[in-house]
Amino acid sequence: MSENQAKWYVVHTYSGYENKVKANIEKLVENRGMQDIIQQVSVPLMDEVEVRNGQKKLVQHKIFPGYVLIKMIMTDESWYVVRNTRGVTSFVGPGSDPTPLTEKEVYDMGIDEFTYEDFGYEVGDTVLIKDGSFKDSTGTVREINVKKRTVNVGISMFGRETPLELNFDEVQRL
Repeated sequence: MSENQAKWYVVHTYSGYENKVKANIEKLVENRGMQDIIQQVSVPLMDEVEVRNGQKKLVQHKIFPGYVLIKMIMTDESWYVVRNTRGVTSFVGPGSDPTPLTEKEVYDMGIDEFTYEDFGYEVGDTVLIKDGSFKDSTGTVREINVKKRTVNVGISMFGRETPLELNFDEVQRL
């Protein structure tokens, strides 16, 4: 991952200030022309149905009260803008070192859209290996990593299953 690639960071805010912090950062970004550095500010919400006075009502709750998520390229300027926004208490991370979320954390939270080419196979499918040392062997798909475009295939070797990590284009569905 290059240094110029935006990552998701978490900032801690005063309780109840999440939306104000989001609006303030977005305004600063617009005023300073920093859209390419600070790309997205998010206060993740969850819809819940509450019953009040016998009436069902759809209400949005903050998933992470007291936190705002920011997709940005970490530079001295972007750090300064975010850190000095009214209502922000700190970046999440050890000391004053902001720690970006991992791709898995971002994916699990559903806060960023990923575009993946569909592999078309599922765990448990039988595949034929088309290339390499195990060409013409068959195996069972055990795991699929769409981001890396790899598939973990279990093949029978010496009476036991051996895992192989192969690229998508090295296997073919049977």
